[in-house]
Amino acid sequence: MASAAFAVTSPAASAVAARSKVLGGVKNQGRTDCRVGITRKNFGRVMMALAVDVSRFEGVPMAPPDPILGVSEAFKADKNDLKLNLGVGAYRTEELQPYVLNVVKKAENLMLEKGENKEYLPIEGLAAFNKATADLLLGADNPVIKQGLVATLQSLSGTGSLRLAAAFIQRYFPEAKVLISSPTWGNHKNIFNDARVPWSEYRYYDPKTVGLDFEGMIADIEAAPEGSFVLLHGCAHNPTGIDPTPEQWEKIADVIQEKRHMPFFDVAYQGFASGSLDEDAFSVRLFVKRGMEVFVAQSYSKNLGLYAERIGAINVVCSAPEVADRVKSQLKRLARPMYSNPPIHGARIVANVVGDPTLFGEWKQEMEQMAGRIKNVRQKLYDSLSAKDKSGKDWSFILRQIGMFSYTGLNKAQSDNMTDKWHIYMTKDGRISLAGLSLAKCDYLADAIIDSFHNVN
Repeated sequence: MASAAFAVTSPAASAVAARSKVLGGVKNQGRTDCRVGITRKNFGRVMMALAVDVSRFEGVPMAPPDPILGVSEAFKADKNDLKLNLGVGAYRTEELQPYVLNVVKKAENLMLEKGENKEYLPIEGLAAFNKATADLLLGADNPVIKQGLVATLQSLSGTGSLRLAAAFIQRYFPEAKVLISSPTWGNHKNIFNDARVPWSEYRYYDPKTVGLDFEGMIADIEAAPEGSFVLLHGCAHNPTGIDPTPEQWEKIADVIQEKRHMPFFDVAYQGFASGSLDEDAFSVRLFVKRGMEVFVAQSYSKNLGLYAERIGAINVVCSAPEVADRVKSQLKRLARPMYSNPPIHGARIVANVVGDPTLFGEWKQEMEQMAGRIKNVRQKLYDSLSAKDKSGKDWSFILRQIGMFSYTGLNKAQSDNMTDKWHIYMTKDGRISLAGLSLAKCDYLADAIIDSFHNVN
């Protein structure tokens, strides 16, 4: 910070001069890091210089914009009427408006009628939520639940659940490495970096087929050091929308079991991908059925639209009840200095919806409607691309993908063209959120994709 000068005019001059004798040019004890001294006297005016030390934060650099959330900021600044925000994974109606589920409104009204308080939750969260979320994930009649083999902690949505598990890995498996798919959700690497957990990538996406590189995936998991943690997307892989088939999941489980790896599922879209809660939980339940110990992070941001409530859970399926008790105790110990205890509002919404047969049925219907709208948009985009593109390119990979995202195969330069020329905002890896697209905008998006793919190298 540069030196600042100010003037004091007589008759205050004598008082300032007297003060300068007392201070003698040393630090003013009343104001830390400031030096006061007389610089010169001229025609009755006394000039004083105030020198302020350089900020302690001078070495803190400006952080780069978040690659996903920064897309929304750029979108808001764009004044073009044709603009589209396909960056952030948040569901929109056909009118491209945010959507609050009707069942959520009913659950909130129920909370108001009960007059429930806002007292602190225990570190592990709301008991009714923890039971509901484990039942939803694994099936209420699953033997691992009945036998007390599951340690469940309510946490701060998917991100917070992943971060808590990462802290657990760092503390109790300090030599282990986490394997992450290439590509993966942008925040996965941040989470493990922040927790100081080493990671490496396994092959997942094949740009030649715009599909799954299954052979590369299996080879990389087999080559990893025994006892590694393998981060898997339970369904609707982000960002590619490419999921293994049931037969491929069996083979993945074989290799992980043979290498004594620890499967770690990120389940952010249960019920939101296919429209079926059970179908979207297939992969997790397969591994659990084999008797494997498993980590699973859950989120209710997408399937209940509770984005801002930060509601989720970390589940650890263990080999014995006493092991589950110890794991849960240490997860609580990690959570205490991290955020102390989780928020209550979203937890009560989930518990009310899942715990009430009528509300639960209504939720499943709304999920089917949301998933159905995304499927319709996906089909319409494919139809528009196929009709408009005269090059003969096969766009059918879009139909083979699932969930709210589509991996277009566009590179960074092509993605930049989508934004700069067409005002379509997306992540630079070519991912678009179909949840933010309407049927009415599919033709426009198809024109932009065709132009960017064929005319930008």
